Amino acid sequence: MFVHPQFDPVALSLGPLAIRWYGLMYLVGFALFVWFGRIHARRLGGVFSGKDIDDLLFYGVIGVILGGRLGYVLFYKPGYYFTHPADIPAVWHGGMSFHGGFLGVLIAIWVFARLRRRNWFDVTDFIAPLIPLGLAAGRLGNFINAELPGRVTDVPWAMIFPNLDQQPRHPSQLYQFALEGLALFLLLWWFSSKPRPRAALSGAFLIGYGIFRFVAEFARQPDDFLGLLAFGMSMGQWLSAPMILAGAVMMIWAYRTGPALAGAAASRALRRQHN
Repeated sequence: MFVHPQFDPVALSLGPLAIRWYGLMYLVGFALFVWFGRIHARRLGGVFSGKDIDDLLFYGVIGVILGGRLGYVLFYKPGYYFTHPADIPAVWHGGMSFHGGFLGVLIAIWVFARLRRRNWFDVTDFIAPLIPLGLAAGRLGNFINAELPGRVTDVPWAMIFPNLDQQPRHPSQLYQFALEGLALFLLLWWFSSKPRPRAALSGAFLIGYGIFRFVAEFARQPDDFLGLLAFGMSMGQWLSAPMILAGAVMMIWAYRTGPALAGAAASRALRRQHN
């Protein structure tokens, strides 16, 4: 059994300015997106430029912040925030939803695709392998902050979170780091290494994230203000189930109707088209 080290959530203080570990993890996620995005673009023959990747990050950050916050407000605490609307912008008090952030990113990508006259699925397929490392960084931030701990357990690697109680719990943040972050990244990075039909990568992301999140939720402590919902499922599981279904439908559609991309040659043709 282990005890959570109770890290100081503030990584660095510069006078009145406090730089928090959670914020640094977001910056790490953004940096990894740009770095691997450039590598991924070269694998595709340069169909996405460095400026495209920087702009995608800009649009994505806005989508994550607005969508993540509004998703938390609507999915998890609508009653509270409808009676305390002034608290909605207070993201520094915590409260971000992945599923809301995901919807926000989809809308941001739609705007990017419209402005650049690109196919929406071409853009979502490009960023699908880049998202999991950002998720991994976020889960590390959750672990450092000792937030979103797991359910009580007697497994040998159980961890006590003194800020919560003295009961041994699953370190579910690390499970999600390993599953939704590292494992999903490796799977999608491998899957994207060969030509795939349009929308197949996007469908693979939905299936992979949905399954990994659904599984990890069995070890994660449900939100106190929600508990378990119908059929003993958590809110995270209820929000992940449609992702799995949508991903499966998308994969079937992609392989039945979409011609396989012809690797770098097709990428170069797309680049010429958008120049």
